[in-house]
Amino acid sequence: MLHFTHGEYHERLRRTKEKMMDEGIEVLIVTDPANMNYLSGYNGWSFYVHQALVVIIDEPQPLWIGREMDANAAKVTSWLFHEHIIPYPDYYVNSPAKHPYDFIGNILKEIGQSKRVIGLEMDNYYFSAKCFERLVKILPKAVFKDSTNLVNWVRIIKSDTEIEYMKRAGQIAVRAMEVGIEALDVGVRECDVAAKIFEAQIKGTPEFGGDYPAIVPLMPAGERTSTPHITWTDETYKPNTTVLIELAGCYQRYHAPLARTVTIGEPEEKVKDLAAVVIEGMEAALQAVKPGTTCEEVELAWKKSIQKRGYKKESRIGYSVGLNYPPDWGEHTASLRPGDKTILQPNMTFHMILGIWLDDYGVELSESFRVTNTGYELLASAPRKLFVKDAGKKLWPGGMGA
Repeated sequence: MLHFTHGEYHERLRRTKEKMMDEGIEVLIVTDPANMNYLSGYNGWSFYVHQALVVIIDEPQPLWIGREMDANAAKVTSWLFHEHIIPYPDYYVNSPAKHPYDFIGNILKEIGQSKRVIGLEMDNYYFSAKCFERLVKILPKAVFKDSTNLVNWVRIIKSDTEIEYMKRAGQIAVRAMEVGIEALDVGVRECDVAAKIFEAQIKGTPEFGGDYPAIVPLMPAGERTSTPHITWTDETYKPNTTVLIELAGCYQRYHAPLARTVTIGEPEEKVKDLAAVVIEGMEAALQAVKPGTTCEEVELAWKKSIQKRGYKKESRIGYSVGLNYPPDWGEHTASLRPGDKTILQPNMTFHMILGIWLDDYGVELSESFRVTNTGYELLASAPRKLFVKDAGKKLWPGGMGA
């Protein structure tokens, strides 16, 4: 079930160990499921319980340590030898007396790793204060270092296969957006549109199916377009309503997000004006993308564009994106914002999301792209415009009507 060659996994591990050496880390405990997948291929909906991939600087293979019932998933989805897959008994799960990190700490003791410098992903969703407390208690002679995002930075430049997977995700995103916009209409429930989007995301294309995205469709409508991170309700759409749709296609856990703004009926002038500002800003920011440019220089191109029209946006306008699991598709590394001096390199991939949210309305537009040798390439190519749902009006190339 491997989706990459053994050679690619070995190269990922080699680059991870280089970073470990640079930071003086001898043992790396990886708990972010995206990083576990990246280094081993492990893929399962098991991240709601504690699990870890242990990378030892002088060992050729990592150890997978997780719940006993998930061990077979490690055997069928990862490249690891079976003896490197170590399950813990189920009585460690949600137990007030025992903790999975008691088990993990004791394993490290048994294999002679209890006095080494151990890196921990201290600031991610899957490693808790209790995990750290248990490790410190069981391994008092170890030295612990924060290695948050060490593997994430290894992931930031994609292989050709990863890029291909993201392009497939982009095709799924475009199809899901088309389906969502087509479903929007007066009297239609928001939840019914969300259901159609979900179906399109999982169904994918005739050539390849989709995976579950790390974030559900975000679909604020009306006054709720003043804020981006709202899902859907069971209310029906009203005439002359603005709707924001942000979603992603996902293929083999690789994401290509996409956002567009739609009005049901003729948009208010203020919405049309704001959409024009955002579209113009997107084109200016994308034109700034090329190898050697810094993330903050891309953001500056956007800032200059919207300032000419009297607008400003304080939050970042994008971030590195790719392989991930809930609750986020971002990689938590480079951001398109002031102060981020990360230099763009070919095959870095970003989600540039340009939203301006005011007191009672907003407009949102996003593009996923990879950095090429000379500029950028879109991963999900959809019409870049304010969509207006009017009877008989074609909204999509090929003839999709309202």
